[in-house]
Amino acid sequence: MTAPKKYVVGITDHMFGAPDLEAEVLGDDVEIEFFASTDEASFDPDRLARLDALMVWGARLGSRSIAHLSRCKGVVRYGVGYEKIDLSALADAGIPFANNPDYGTEEVADHAVAMILSLHRRLWEHDARARGYTSGWQVHSLKPLSRSNRAAVGVVGVGRIGTAVVNRLKPFGFRILGYDPGQPPGHEKAIGYERTDRLDDLFAQADIITLHCPANNQTRGILDGSGLSRLKPGAILVNTARGELLDDLDALEASLRNGQLAAAAIDTLAKEPPREHPLLTAWRDRSDWLEGRLVITPHNAFYSDHAAIEMRHNAAQTVKILLDEGRLRNHGVSGCHLETRRQVERLLSRSDRRANQV
Repeated sequence: MTAPKKYVVGITDHMFGAPDLEAEVLGDDVEIEFFASTDEASFDPDRLARLDALMVWGARLGSRSIAHLSRCKGVVRYGVGYEKIDLSALADAGIPFANNPDYGTEEVADHAVAMILSLHRRLWEHDARARGYTSGWQVHSLKPLSRSNRAAVGVVGVGRIGTAVVNRLKPFGFRILGYDPGQPPGHEKAIGYERTDRLDDLFAQADIITLHCPANNQTRGILDGSGLSRLKPGAILVNTARGELLDDLDALEASLRNGQLAAAAIDTLAKEPPREHPLLTAWRDRSDWLEGRLVITPHNAFYSDHAAIEMRHNAAQTVKILLDEGRLRNHGVSGCHLETRRQVERLLSRSDRRANQV
């Protein structure tokens, strides 16, 4: 007769097939309960009630499911973002939460910088227009086109990824501005950027804006129509962070049409796959007015073969430490707004009290 496993760990879903790597990291004492679904409504309450820990990839986790996590010692998200996790419901249930910030930093930073350099040099626009040139080949330079050391890049969010972007951009000579009220005074001196204390100051000065902040109550929609109108005319926008930061395709289309934005590169959208919209139709149809000025990648800035393994290993390792040692690695949400940090601290405090009562 096979001895029962010591722990049961649930995995909602992920994009890599069976959770074999997670099982290897968690060890022989752990049974994997794989839901294989991003639909929270499909999670069976009896299966949830068995779990000692839960790992979440693309699924939402709200109060409906959390109410059944009666044995759960912690919830760990595979990725960095936590917008789909109801932290308040977890706090009320006394269940700690951790994200997984220490993977894919290099990949997202590389992706963002590739977008910045390519749009700044107008490479995609040159490529699109060169297909139709039949004479005067070299004279078709696009203007304006400035040197990198005459342009300013504004980095919104100077945490792990934002810092990696700053470090990659410095050799090109860009003037680098940074906005991140969560970073302590002097962070800009250690990393090497100019600190702006007001987001509007960064918007007014930067020729290129690159977003590296979470989507929360303070940042959601910062580049709606009003935010876009405050950018320096002819700016370039790069978003490899969260689609909710500019969840207004009407405003984005208007800004690209009227030249307020010279170009935009987006890796993450508020709705994925994206809903139908005239801007996306123009992008798909390679409309002349837009071609080379809007670049969209399918939310894969985080990905490399190495990062995919690192992400799965680190998330599973966080759960293993929680079960074996009773502590949550990466407890709290790094790089988040102060109020969210306080919320997580309250959550952990409640969990400690609950553990002492058991």
